[in-house]
Amino acid sequence: MGFTRAQLESFRGKTLPDLIGPDVRLLIVGINPGLLTVAVQSHFGRRGNRFYPALYRAGIIDRVIDAADGFDPADVEHLRARGIGITNIVRRATARADELSTAELVDGARALEQRVRTLQPKVVAILGITAYRAGFLRPKATVGKQPESFGGAELWVVPNPSGLNAHASLADLAAAYREVAVAAGIDVGKPL
Repeated sequence: MGFTRAQLESFRGKTLPDLIGPDVRLLIVGINPGLLTVAVQSHFGRRGNRFYPALYRAGIIDRVIDAADGFDPADVEHLRARGIGITNIVRRATARADELSTAELVDGARALEQRVRTLQPKVVAILGITAYRAGFLRPKATVGKQPESFGGAELWVVPNPSGLNAHASLADLAAAYREVAVAAGIDVGKPL
């Protein structure tokens, strides 16, 4: 599904519903949705995003999900059945995450904590150390399990799957995502 730049710009500031099932064990938290993601109404909807390939390679899901033209309902059900939920720190769409202010990230983290208290996942995994440091007011944080809990859940920071984060390979992403899935009690298959 192709969009012109003007069409994509019309999605600026719009939102994307969380992907949440009845038994969320692992809540994966992106920074904010991109314009294309909101246009197709599917998390990590940009073709070429490494998120779903990393989940597959980690043995968390049994197929690579292609959300570029929107979610297939069977893929949504597969994620929910696996205990995986997806949300964002900031709900509004931008072309790039660096368009967000620190204040938006801080406000988003506070709102996220309330969602976590309601959903009660075992693990929350924030995708991206830079956004985590800013939004959670932890300027010296490192990737991995954090020393404090968050809304009653274990808190982890893992690499962002964006192509802009090129120093993290697909293998690095898969290893980090597998670690948080295991911590959340998700039965993972053999990594690829």
